Amino acid sequence: MPVTTIEWIDDHIRLIDQTRLPTELVYLDIDDLPRLAEAIQSLRVRGAPALGIAAAFGLLLIAHRFRGEDAAELLRHLRNAADLLRRTRPTAVNLGWALDQMLQVAEQHIQQPVAAIRRALHDKAMTLFESDRQVCRQIGEHGAGLIPDGAQIVTHCNTGALATVDWGTALGAIFTAHAQGKKLHVWVDETRPLLQGARLTMWELMHEGIDATLICDNTAAFVMQQRKIDLCIVGADRIATNGDTANKIGTYHLAVAAKHHGIPFYVAAPISTIDFTLDRGEQIPIEKRAAEEVTHGFGRQTAPEGASVYSPAFDITPNELITAIITEVGVLYPPFREAIPQLAKNT
Repeated sequence: MPVTTIEWIDDHIRLIDQTRLPTELVYLDIDDLPRLAEAIQSLRVRGAPALGIAAAFGLLLIAHRFRGEDAAELLRHLRNAADLLRRTRPTAVNLGWALDQMLQVAEQHIQQPVAAIRRALHDKAMTLFESDRQVCRQIGEHGAGLIPDGAQIVTHCNTGALATVDWGTALGAIFTAHAQGKKLHVWVDETRPLLQGARLTMWELMHEGIDATLICDNTAAFVMQQRKIDLCIVGADRIATNGDTANKIGTYHLAVAAKHHGIPFYVAAPISTIDFTLDRGEQIPIEKRAAEEVTHGFGRQTAPEGASVYSPAFDITPNELITAIITEVGVLYPPFREAIPQLAKNT
């Protein structure tokens, strides 16, 4: 069974420090907002669904630390905390979505005592946590139906238990297919510059006993050319209503290569990752990362001093390159401009 990436214990947050993997499995106990914001920004916790839960727990942390009896003052503290957390990772829509869910609960209970608001926030955070678990299992079931026995699969970045609360989205589909007895082989993009594929996805697949091979990002197209890939499956950090998808940098070129070689390209993500306020991918804000992650990756200098660096954390895969989007309610097929708005009406 997958590890537990993040959880609420009594009055604080416990999460895996993913920057220490794969060599060390270290848990962090976080009991204040600045430490949580740092953990999110430095990718100690990452993955769109997990960030949503981290954000919800962050506001629950504020409610537990608040010592006054003025509900309006508590709400002010919650809004300030939400503003801080919202700025940590601007691309992943689940983070802001969860903050809005928690703030809405606080606002609905504003006429009640602080203790009642605190209980309501706790209940909401636990509901979001359990919902993520169930949603990922459902995504896994729908996704596994697209994976044939004996499949050769390529994936990018990390979309497993480490990116959610216990199962995963794209990797969840692979875990489910494996549990069904299907023989699989996964080709894992290393995912530069922070190597989430090498450090995290390989760690999870080996933990589950799934046959996998690590490749450099620039190797995937050659592996496709050699007819060794049956399908690509990746996650998402934000999806526009036309199906354009923001995911870890490097996803776009994987989709282009898949299209050229006639290989299905699937995106697996919960409905909460769809931003129904955006019409197209160009509207998705793209987070920029520090130059040092490229020039001094993992503490070693690999570029000349003063080198100019462009390091977006995500790219946009246009909807025409996506074969289908796997959600908890089923598989969406093109035209996404019709399928996604219809989904909004039915959920």
